[in-house]
Amino acid sequence: MQVKEFDSENYDVVVVGAGHAGSEAALASARMGQKTLLVTINLDMVAFMPCNPSVGGPAKGIVVREIDALGGEMGKNIDKTYIQMRMLNTGKGPAVRALRAQADKNMYHRMMKEVLEDEPNLTLRQGIVEKLIVEDGVCKGVVTATGARYHAKSVVLTAGTSSRGKIIIGELTYSSGPNNSIPSIKLSEDLESHGFKLTRFKTGTPPRVNKSTIDFDKTEEQPGDKEPNHFSFETPDSQYLKDQLSCWMTYTNATTHSIIRENLSRAPMFSGVIKGVGPRYCPSIEDKIVRFADKPRHQIFLEPEGKDTEEYYVGDFSTSMPEEIQLKMLHSVAGLEHAKLMRPGYAIEYDVIEPWQLKLNLETKVVKNLFTAGQMNGTSGYEEAAGQGLMAGINAALRAQNKDPFILHRDEAYIGVLIDDLVTKGTNEPYRLLTSRAEYRLILRHDNADLRLTDKGYELGLISDDRYAKFNDKRNATEKELKRLSRKMVTPKMAEPFLTSHNLKGLKDGILADHLLRRPEVHYEDIIDMIGEPEEGPVDRRVKEQVEIAIKYAGYIKKEQLKIERLKKMESKKIPDRIDYTKVPSLATEAVQKLSKINPETIAQASRISGVNPADIGILSVYIEQGRIAKVSE
Repeated sequence: MQVKEFDSENYDVVVVGAGHAGSEAALASARMGQKTLLVTINLDMVAFMPCNPSVGGPAKGIVVREIDALGGEMGKNIDKTYIQMRMLNTGKGPAVRALRAQADKNMYHRMMKEVLEDEPNLTLRQGIVEKLIVEDGVCKGVVTATGARYHAKSVVLTAGTSSRGKIIIGELTYSSGPNNSIPSIKLSEDLESHGFKLTRFKTGTPPRVNKSTIDFDKTEEQPGDKEPNHFSFETPDSQYLKDQLSCWMTYTNATTHSIIRENLSRAPMFSGVIKGVGPRYCPSIEDKIVRFADKPRHQIFLEPEGKDTEEYYVGDFSTSMPEEIQLKMLHSVAGLEHAKLMRPGYAIEYDVIEPWQLKLNLETKVVKNLFTAGQMNGTSGYEEAAGQGLMAGINAALRAQNKDPFILHRDEAYIGVLIDDLVTKGTNEPYRLLTSRAEYRLILRHDNADLRLTDKGYELGLISDDRYAKFNDKRNATEKELKRLSRKMVTPKMAEPFLTSHNLKGLKDGILADHLLRRPEVHYEDIIDMIGEPEEGPVDRRVKEQVEIAIKYAGYIKKEQLKIERLKKMESKKIPDRIDYTKVPSLATEAVQKLSKINPETIAQASRISGVNPADIGILSVYIEQGRIAKVSE
């Protein structure tokens, strides 16, 4: 029987899906003053973590800091709900350091739901969105399964892995969203009816086992840090959790690998059951055994899912093997010989909007005023989803306000790298953000996300006056201390105790404090021991960090800034909208095809498209400068 549609409420912005992308999108829109509706299939899965209950890691942790610097919520929420916090890559340079936190899975969901419920201008509602309201190529709202028509000035879709989701465990397959939730079926069909190109991706999750059945004596403990660290720039050190829960490490072995090889015919990845493309950088354990056949063992991390549960996540052991084989695999691993399975691992296939159909503000090129974010754009990971969600929510709100879009460039944030990669290069597998994807990673650091982005968050109305004042205090204190060290002279007598104790050659003449600090063996605290604290007293530890990095890496930072200036010149060269590339003389055939498909907004973006070479860019630049532009007819 056909459900009768009825006009419900009017909103400025409607957000579909309340995972990590949808939560950030809805909060950003509401905090920018827009009347916002967040509608999701199941209110019990708001900001749910169907895979690893953790936040951060290389590149991803920097994204969370960027989200926080812009006024987003993920950093604050993990700081309130973590059970372990670790700074990774501390032995390396500042460009690759990143925080990683293990979350209390249920608490993370509850706290984010509470924030959404308490946000003015935001309505949180359960419902299944089945189609868009589109008039003359413009999205004007959504329709739910119950027939409710919600009208809006702009819409954000964040359907995630629920989009025609299918769970696969061995020979068993069934329609489902993550964690056996209701899938979204008709929305995908509706998107295709509007001309969107969809593809299928696949991801997976490992088994969960009962803590009481793990023999921890056979594993290696991985404790949290003893020094305070947080994702949000607003979280005080007093909120540091001293009583952290440890994670544990063990390894696969020859027996594990033998079990997997003997049963590859029943592995959906190799039997042909799975059609979607899986993530290269987070493969299943059976894929690892095949791809890295020379490796005698692989790391496995046993991670608690929360304070009030016995469930442990078997990290790096993602699998879609039949349940009986999963048990044999688990029981072959040291420490898991008697592990009781609480949830089997599974693979999930889902629909993805091919991201070349998006603009840099995450609005779709196919339907105006429609924005998409998260895993349905082809990414993997909570952090990548949240970063996109924040940007989509900001731009949906700006569109509702008839304002220009907000775009982060590659030199400004990892979020900018992420979105530019998706839109310009596309992806043929679940996209994972890596530090190697960023050309300017010495600029895009964990420690300076606030210095890069807080001004922008404040201009958008997402940063409070009080927070902005504190941020300016930190920035001013950093600049003042840098200036002091550039003028303060260290005499040979001042430096002698430190240099002698470190078996270093003494100074013949005085040296400026900042010049001495450039030496690898000298740190800020050593300089303070020589010249004393500023007149105002000791500076904050975060200021000390900025001062030391700014001085030690000054040369490298200057080189990257010069590269960025050259990039900005190319970014300033706009490409007219809907240019007909077939009319550009001498462009290579592949360049015409790629440029017509992506429709880049700037010469810089065009230069990053695979298959467009420097000669093509030169030809295109000259053609645009001549001003006789042929346009594609609508």
